[in-house]
Amino acid sequence: MMGPGDREMARLLRFIAKGDAAVGETQDGGKIMLESGAHGTISAARDCLKVVLNEGLARLCKGRAYINPEGRAWLRRLERPDDPYAGQHRRDAVITVTDRSGSLSAPGHDAESPLTMLRKRKDAKGRPFIDEEAFKAGERLRSDFTLGNLMPSIGVNWELTGSGSRGNGVLEITDAALAARLRVERALDAVGPELSGVLIDVCCFLKGLELVERERQWPVRSAKLILRTALAVLDRHYHPAAPSRSRPRIIHWGSEDYRPIMN
Repeated sequence: MMGPGDREMARLLRFIAKGDAAVGETQDGGKIMLESGAHGTISAARDCLKVVLNEGLARLCKGRAYINPEGRAWLRRLERPDDPYAGQHRRDAVITVTDRSGSLSAPGHDAESPLTMLRKRKDAKGRPFIDEEAFKAGERLRSDFTLGNLMPSIGVNWELTGSGSRGNGVLEITDAALAARLRVERALDAVGPELSGVLIDVCCFLKGLELVERERQWPVRSAKLILRTALAVLDRHYHPAAPSRSRPRIIHWGSEDYRPIMN
């Protein structure tokens, strides 16, 4: 349970988390003033500021207060009293699929996805290791895999809620889960058995590339290249190229004096 001191610290840290703030004096010697041009002004107990500074949650530089990464982690733990570790390390996201019967949502956690980390990595030329299309394709597969209940209780809350037009919620969830499973099956069939395994490991079971290489006895750094290829094929499955509208031409090769034989 959060005590008065924690509430005061949370109030101070949330304020400077929005942006650094100038620290000023007040007529009350026990309080200080925090002023941010973009977010206004608040007063806080001087002792509260000392605590957050001493614990490394914030820092002072040239008369301005800045929040530290430790302070942001402290706030995230405070927001999840039932599971402080998850609050600090997970990034919540909502996975939603909508079809003719309505929509179905399940909370997931972006920080657990290896694709999120790979998208932040840069190659030797400073380009993202996987582009936005490949990332979205992998996350789409993960969403269907999650909504289809194909992987129980790995970073996902299975208390799903549907908002479709049917009155029987159980039937609606079952239909949506079945549809998601069929989409996963079609996607993996389109990718093929040579590449589908790495997609399941990385996108669905959220395994790191090093672990995939050890389990499959692949050479070091080979999983990156195979995953990139698999994601490109998966993206083509989700976004097939439009068929050409031009009519095929029949070409016949012949010599200059060639003439067709008329019967």
